[in-house]
Amino acid sequence: MTVARILAAAALPVLLALPAPSQAQAPLAAQGCLGCHGPNGAGMGPVPAIAGRDRAELAAMLAAFRANERPGTIMGRIARGYTDAEIAAVSEYFATRR
Repeated sequence: MTVARILAAAALPVLLALPAPSQAQAPLAAQGCLGCHGPNGAGMGPVPAIAGRDRAELAAMLAAFRANERPGTIMGRIARGYTDAEIAAVSEYFATRR
């Protein structure tokens, strides 16, 4: 048996024991939102809920923050770092949360 096969045989049980990725796991860009907008985007204190809002509305808001066309305390700075694909992923994710 070669060294590669021995290592592969040893690693297989470890890999099989790892949990499968969750379908509901937030995309990386959305994970940063949870600190202010709360678990699943349900809102926290004065920070509004974004969970369950319309996908197109969320995307438009993020695009407006990114373009500095919508006032916000920190959202303009955060949204400037998002690509169009990240805005789409974040919007889709929070639109499906409840």
